[in-house]
Amino acid sequence: MKVAVSSSGKDLMSQIDPRFGRCAFFIICDTDDMSFNAYENESGLLGGGAGIQSAQFVASKGANAVITGNCGPNAVKTLEAAGIKIFVGQSGTVKESIERFKNNELQATQGANVPDHFGMKGGGISSQQGFNRGMGMGGGRGMGRGMGMGGGRGMGRGMGMGRGMGMAGGNESEETFQKNLTKDQEMDLLKKQSGELLRQIEDIQARIKKLEKGD
Repeated sequence: MKVAVSSSGKDLMSQIDPRFGRCAFFIICDTDDMSFNAYENESGLLGGGAGIQSAQFVASKGANAVITGNCGPNAVKTLEAAGIKIFVGQSGTVKESIERFKNNELQATQGANVPDHFGMKGGGISSQQGFNRGMGMGGGRGMGRGMGMGGGRGMGRGMGMGRGMGMAGGNESEETFQKNLTKDQEMDLLKKQSGELLRQIEDIQARIKKLEKGD
């Protein structure tokens, strides 16, 4: 099976890029033998339609599944139309995410976890830039900034909690996205975000222990 992963680099040890449509690279990996090809994402610089173009690209490469951090409504619709399963909220290295996929540890998403054009609003910060804008309780309109733990497995701004339990760095588009959700949909989204935050904290704690042991 071929899996497409949004990546910040060109190899399996690269960090997952939390953006789908505007990721730096796509790594298409054959899970049978872990052979892969890396492709620069030329759709990332588009003024609009990056998610759709990226979805069409991975479909053209024969991908059966997509692993990423965040995926908007248009990209989700295009991927679903192509019969491609989508796994959002992922972080760590490309290889780690593929291993989780092979071990059936990932749950396919039933919809978008960010609004359209999310990657254009500064939310698409590469994983390599760490927690520079996420999870914190800073100034402004919510809990958007703080805990600037640079370097590593960051989520960019995607999972932060903004005004009205929205996403970090909230603006009109994101607020509209939240308002359009039903109570059950919002609850499901928040549960997924909470679960992903807990998993990433576990990853960080495991990495700290390795570093303390000198691994």
